[in-house]
Amino acid sequence: MKRWLPSPLLSLCLLLMWLLLNQTIEPAHLLLGAVLGIVAPVLARPLQPQGYPRISRPFVLFRLLWLSLIEIVRSCFNVSRIILFRRTEGVNSQFIHIPLDLRDPYGLALLSCLINSTPGTVWVEIVPDTHELLLHVFDLHDEQWWIDTIKSHYEQPIIEVFEQPRHSEREKTT
Repeated sequence: MKRWLPSPLLSLCLLLMWLLLNQTIEPAHLLLGAVLGIVAPVLARPLQPQGYPRISRPFVLFRLLWLSLIEIVRSCFNVSRIILFRRTEGVNSQFIHIPLDLRDPYGLALLSCLINSTPGTVWVEIVPDTHELLLHVFDLHDEQWWIDTIKSHYEQPIIEVFEQPRHSEREKTT
């Protein structure tokens, strides 16, 4: 079963997205959407060498996404205010380095999406030697605040969601 349907939830989402985009539930579209939902994950399986991610704490993920949405809206208003009402000489655009403990590729991808979705910030790269995130901030006033915010509000919940507890940490709790 896993061979032909590696991710049932993804397959269902693809089917529903197909039906929403076409705005119909006719049998031909149901069949075409079902084929798309089955074939796309099977063809994409070789692109995921580690398999599909395991989400260990979904409530933490939903809380992270909710707080990120609030931050995106807040940042949108702040960046709009700066662009519309402030002089460009007063804007302090800077690059900052943020050390990361997060190693999971899916967690890093989620962190990248959240940072790049927030107006005024751009994920530039992860420095390979030091595993630091190079981040561009549109109007930087307090570098330490940014480091603390990324580490505590974004990175820590993502680690809780995607990285399984290490063996030694499990022994301490039992």
